Amino acid sequence: MFKEFKEFAMKGSVVDLAVGVIIGGAFGTIVTSLVNDVLMPPIGLLVGGVDFSNLFAVLKEGTKAPGPYPYLAAAKAAGAVTLNFGVFINALINFLIVAAAIFLMIKAINRLRRQHETPAAPPLPPRQEVLLEEIRDALKGR
Repeated sequence: MFKEFKEFAMKGSVVDLAVGVIIGGAFGTIVTSLVNDVLMPPIGLLVGGVDFSNLFAVLKEGTKAPGPYPYLAAAKAAGAVTLNFGVFINALINFLIVAAAIFLMIKAINRLRRQHETPAAPPLPPRQEVLLEEIRDALKGR
């Protein structure tokens, strides 16, 4: 059983997957920093610093303090049961920004990759065609 597990773990696809997961985690950190530190500040300025995280609906009043609650944190501190659709909207916006950033990065990488690729040489014609062309050229030369 150990031998079979070792064969499975050492297959190229498993090792490639492990490398992909590790690099994906590191890339996720880079993308998160890109979104939070580079993209979100200008977007926040453009939309006037809108923060949807305090948009919520109270499903059940809290036991510690009655509503209304000005902020989600106050509702949670009071023990209220809330539907946090604003947090979901923020997560959705962050996802769209991350997806757009990754799309633009992959597009740039693919453009660079295409510039560095050398076109493949056309395949050689079959031997029969070469011989027929030689015969044709010999007949033309007569």
